[in-house]
Amino acid sequence: MNDFSELAIVLETFILDLAPALAAGCLLGVFFFTGLWWTVRKLGSIKRVALWFLGSLLLRTSIVLLGFYFFLGDSWQHLLMGMLGFIIARSIILRHIRIVGQSNVPPEKAGHAS
Repeated sequence: MNDFSELAIVLETFILDLAPALAAGCLLGVFFFTGLWWTVRKLGSIKRVALWFLGSLLLRTSIVLLGFYFFLGDSWQHLLMGMLGFIIARSIILRHIRIVGQSNVPPEKAGHAS
């Protein structure tokens, strides 16, 4: 075998086998961290803050763990790619939240820490 055919096999394996695991991890991460962001934003208008936060945590964690178990639990490679996707989603969501948060800050407070 030459180098090109070995590379083709590696790419085929990634695209057909590992890319869906990466995408599933990204989707689970987007669900988890967007839900966390939404929960934190709602805490100011909720009377039972601890109950709301705990319920949200349990729901988000349960769905993500079930997703990892059912969609990614058949091999360590799928779990690894799913975790990578989860971390990538976290980075993207955090960057998005910072951009949205900076656009909502009044100009006189933008340079000051509170």
